[in-house]
Amino acid sequence: MSDDIWKRAEIDSPCIKVCVIHPATRLCTGCLRSIDEIGAWSRLTPEARKAVMNDLPSRAPLLRQRRGGRAARLKNTP
Repeated sequence: MSDDIWKRAEIDSPCIKVCVIHPATRLCTGCLRSIDEIGAWSRLTPEARKAVMNDLPSRAPLLRQRRGGRAARLKNTP
């Protein structure tokens, strides 16, 4: 039996099964989609999915901002 019958002619989901929603940005840290986009993905048109996919690379810097780590903690220590 072939898996070809289960394939669809549409844009695949960007999901990488790391589903954690960042509280401030409300973006998934795995696929970078918003929580609303994730919920609506199966109902989006192929054009809307393509638009989201094209926008994903520009969202990566939103989650890569460092909060300071050890240096910030030491700086704020009295």
